[in-house]
Amino acid sequence: MLVGFDHADDAGVYLLTPEQALVQTVDFFTPIVDDPYTFGQIAATNALSDVYAMGGRPLTSLALVCFPEKGDLEILEKILAGGLSKMMEAGCTVVGGHSIRDDETKFGYSVTGVVHPQRVLANKGARAGDRLLFTKALGTGVISTAIKKGTAKQNWIDAAVKSMTTLNKAAAGVLITSDMGANSGLAERSFAGEPREAVTTWPVHALTDVTGFGLIGHAREMALASDVSLVLHSAKIPVLDGALECVRAGNIPGGLTANRDFAECLVEYEDGIPEEVKTILFDPQTAGGLLISVASGEAAALTRALGAATVPAMEIGEVLPRTKPLIRVTP
Repeated sequence: MLVGFDHADDAGVYLLTPEQALVQTVDFFTPIVDDPYTFGQIAATNALSDVYAMGGRPLTSLALVCFPEKGDLEILEKILAGGLSKMMEAGCTVVGGHSIRDDETKFGYSVTGVVHPQRVLANKGARAGDRLLFTKALGTGVISTAIKKGTAKQNWIDAAVKSMTTLNKAAAGVLITSDMGANSGLAERSFAGEPREAVTTWPVHALTDVTGFGLIGHAREMALASDVSLVLHSAKIPVLDGALECVRAGNIPGGLTANRDFAECLVEYEDGIPEEVKTILFDPQTAGGLLISVASGEAAALTRALGAATVPAMEIGEVLPRTKPLIRVTP
């Protein structure tokens, strides 16, 4: 076992050979949007994300379905079709699944991928002096809550859906195989019978995706696993259109409150940060972005490379030697 659950990582990694390891994860949840096809897409995107967050490539998946006995099978068909569309985009084969009768619809996948054992990107390994990059924007949790209450504006919904149905495939591809010039180190890899090839890797020291525990929750896991402290610059953290309005209107999911109750004791805020900004940092994300700890000298170049791959990325903070507080948030 190369990566287990001791540091709350995104997926498990199990060694098969000196050149190949399995990445395994599972995720499913209840509908967060009205359209069943879109719900299927979001569930698949979310499940695949944990494989990308380990630096892996998804290979196969198993669908997990809970559906009412007297439910409209056309709805189920659309959910499955939406999920399949994202699995096909990821190049991940759906090899089967399991369904049960349930009064409440739930859907997701167990996903298996592969990664070179020396190329695993865990949440442990962030180093003092690193810069923190973040892809995607916060706010899917509060916007989803507004959708359920019927108060979300259409442009808010559109932005949230686009985020939740965008795979982290392109971002992971940049992190693993991008050409970063003379300062890069060459490595060899072999995935599932593919020819061995020299690839250039970025000096990424730690990686996680920001999902149910919110930005602060997953940043906390990275800091504890790496024995470091983090500084987050709130003004640089991207937020979805409408997300702060949702917070001000009281569209607070239960998961956000739980995240804040659990992790805020380790956070120190500098003066001048609005309450709604503090709140959004704990928002539980679905199919959220990647939080990347990268060597400071390569942060700008990596940000540009991600942008060239149509992956929006912002430098949102830095890594410090372990101190108190564990996480400091600046205006």
